Amino acid sequence: MNKRPTINDVARLAGVSKRTVSRVINGASNVGKATRERIDEVIKETGFSPDKQARGLAASRSFLIGLIYDNPDALYIDQVQRGVLSVCSEKGYELVVHPCNYNTDDFISNCIQFVSRSRIDGVIILPPVSEAKELAEALREKQINYVRMASVDLDDHSNIVVSDDRAALRDLARYMVSLGHRDIGIISGPQRYYSSKERLEGFLETLNELHVEVPVDRIIEGKNSYESGIECARTLLIQSPRVKAIFANNDEMAAGVLKVAHEMGITVPDELSVAGFDDNLLAARVIPALTTVQRPVGDMAALAARKIIAQIEGTEVSETETYLVKPHLIIRDSIKRV
Repeated sequence: MNKRPTINDVARLAGVSKRTVSRVINGASNVGKATRERIDEVIKETGFSPDKQARGLAASRSFLIGLIYDNPDALYIDQVQRGVLSVCSEKGYELVVHPCNYNTDDFISNCIQFVSRSRIDGVIILPPVSEAKELAEALREKQINYVRMASVDLDDHSNIVVSDDRAALRDLARYMVSLGHRDIGIISGPQRYYSSKERLEGFLETLNELHVEVPVDRIIEGKNSYESGIECARTLLIQSPRVKAIFANNDEMAAGVLKVAHEMGITVPDELSVAGFDDNLLAARVIPALTTVQRPVGDMAALAARKIIAQIEGTEVSETETYLVKPHLIIRDSIKRV
């Protein structure tokens, strides 16, 4: 056989229907032993590799998983996709991505249309889109499988993977204060997002417990982009007296702080300590290497993929799996004792 064998070839050589071949591929129990063995032998002899069409005939599934996001951080999205694909490739699923605009009035209908149009079996939703209660309700109403990645516990544990950002920021605050930092500036993320609020509140609450006050004019709201990190850093670093340390809500904005400090002749970490959040690929490559909070994005995405596939296939996720993941502090060169 010169061309790649198809399910039709297997059915013809085994003397059965294409649907019977599909049942064997999917492990269905309603196929006789002799027929199953004959089909397995033909598959072995021909080197046939089942595709989604063959599997879908019996399973009534597309073997497609959707990924919905609205996030300016391309490195974060890359980590998520790698995590999801590590599970999809093992389980025989493909990934379909759908960037959307979370701030438009029609974003929920846009997401539902994507699911219907793509005929996906389930969807993984990233923050900040995952924070929309209305979207989760719409997916449940349409009986669409979904898993949300978020920074707060918003849903049934089978439908969510949570990053405990608040606890991680408490660790960062304690670390900075232990190095003698008292004059700290903050570049927060957009406060309409749960993740940004969790990080800011966890950081400020711990500083307050440690008797460190951050004046209101030293808390600047950014947009989680490199460009907004630059803009906010300029606002903070022209203040007098100048801050001795800055925490930025993500590594993209922290990198913007490093750029502005360099432009202003401020040495990091000798004159200014800087910390970020995420530990994306950028964090270890900037100079100086960035102290940050590592959120295990790839592991979270892989867990979300296992949860969504369990929903699709009607199975249980292993008892060892959890819904809650705690990020942890990564200490590098951008923070110094004062």
